[in-house]
Amino acid sequence: MQNAIAAKKERDLTEGPIFRQLLLFALPLMAGNLFQQLYNTVDSIVVGNFLGKEALAAVGSVGPVINSLIGFFMGLSTGAGVVISQYYGAKEKEKLSRTVQTMVLMTFGFCGIFTLVGIWFTPQMLRLMSTPADVFTEAADYLRIYFAGVSGLLIYNMGSGILRAVGDSRRPLYFLIFSAGLNTGLDLLLVIAFRMGIAGAAYATVFSQCLSAVLVLLVLTKTTGDYRIVWRGMRPDCGILGQIVGIGIPTAVQQTVTSLSNVFVQSYINFFGSDVMAGWSACMKIDMFMMLPMMSVGLAATTFVGQNFGAGNISRAKKGTWAAFGMSVAVTALLMIPLIIFAPWLVGLFNREPGVVDYGCRLMYLMSPFYLVCCVNQVFASALRGAGNTRAPMIVMLGSFVVFRQIYLFIASRTAGTLTVVALGYPAGWLVCSILILICYKRFRWERG
Repeated sequence: MQNAIAAKKERDLTEGPIFRQLLLFALPLMAGNLFQQLYNTVDSIVVGNFLGKEALAAVGSVGPVINSLIGFFMGLSTGAGVVISQYYGAKEKEKLSRTVQTMVLMTFGFCGIFTLVGIWFTPQMLRLMSTPADVFTEAADYLRIYFAGVSGLLIYNMGSGILRAVGDSRRPLYFLIFSAGLNTGLDLLLVIAFRMGIAGAAYATVFSQCLSAVLVLLVLTKTTGDYRIVWRGMRPDCGILGQIVGIGIPTAVQQTVTSLSNVFVQSYINFFGSDVMAGWSACMKIDMFMMLPMMSVGLAATTFVGQNFGAGNISRAKKGTWAAFGMSVAVTALLMIPLIIFAPWLVGLFNREPGVVDYGCRLMYLMSPFYLVCCVNQVFASALRGAGNTRAPMIVMLGSFVVFRQIYLFIASRTAGTLTVVALGYPAGWLVCSILILICYKRFRWERG
C-alpha cells in the first residue's frame, strides 16, 4: 500500500501526453516558486512600509550577495537532480539510492561552509557593492542573520530537488505554502508588534526556512521509494559524486559568477542614491515574479528531458522542450498585461514615496518587453542541462550575463551615465544569451550527450 502511495506521488515523464505531463508537473513548480519568492518579498513589503525606504534599500541590496553563495550550491543541486532524473528514467534503482545519499552528505558539508563564509565576509561583500553608509548597518545585520540560518534554505532545496527529479513537484509546494504563510505572520509579529526592525524580518525568514527543511527531511526519510534517505551507514559514492560535480560545477560556476556580476550591477545602481536603490529593489522583486513561469517551466523541462534522455527516448525529449517553450511564452505574455497596467500599484506595495514609485515604474516599463526574449534562454538552457550538457549554458550565460553585461555597464556609465542606459544592461544580456543558447541547442548532438 505504501509503495503504491509513493509511486502515485512520483511522476514518470517518459510516458503519456507530452503537454499534459509537462503542465501537470510545471504547475506545482510555478506555485512553489511563487511562494519561495514570497519570503524576501514579504520582508521587503513589511520593511519598506513600516521601516522606511532606507530599510527597503538595505534588504534589496543584499540580494546579489545571498544569491552568489546560494547559486553555487544550487548549481551542484542541478547536477545531482540531472543524475537522479536520468537514473530514475533508466530504472537503475541502486544508483538512484546512492546518488541521493551522496547528495545529502554533500549538502550538510556546504551548510557549514556557507554559514561560516557568509557571516565572516558580510562587511567585505557590502563594501564591494559600494553600499551607502545610511543602509550599511541594517544590510549587514540582515545578511549575518540570514547566513546564520542558511542551512534551512540549502536543505530544503536539496530535498525538493530530489523530489522534483523523480517527478514529485506537489509536496515541495505544500511545504512552501506552509512556511511562506508562517514567514508572513512572523514578519508582522516581529517587525510591527515586537519592533525588532530589519533583524525581525531576517529571523522570520530563517525560522520559516528551517521548518520547511525539517518537513522535507521527514518525507525523504519515511518514503518507501528508492530515493529515500537511509541514515544508517550513509556514505558518499565517489564515482557518483564525480558525476554530480562534473554536471553541476558548470551550472554552479555560472550561477555564482552571474550573481557576483549582479553585485557589481548593484554598485552602479547604488550610485544614483536611496530613491533609485529602493525603486530598483521593488522592481527586482516584481521581476522575479515575472521570471517565475519561465524558470518553473525550465525546471520541468530539465526533469522531462533528463528522464527521457535516461530512457533513451530522444525524440520525446526534443518535443517536450518545444512544448515547454510554447508554454513559457504564453504564460509570460499574459502576465505582462497586468504588470504594465498596475505598475504604480505594484511598486507602491513596497514603498509609497513618489520618488521610489516613479523610479520603480520607469525601470519596470523599460524591462517588461524583454521578458519574452528571456523565455528562450531559460527553457533551452534547461533542456541542455537535462541531457547532461551543462558546459554550453555555463559558457553562454557567463559570456552574456557577466562579460557582455559588465563591458556594457562600464561603457554606459562613462558615456551616457543615465539610469535608463545603465538599466538596459539587464535586457541586453538576455537578448545576447537567448541568441547564443538557441544556436547551442540546435548544434547539440543528442545521441552522444
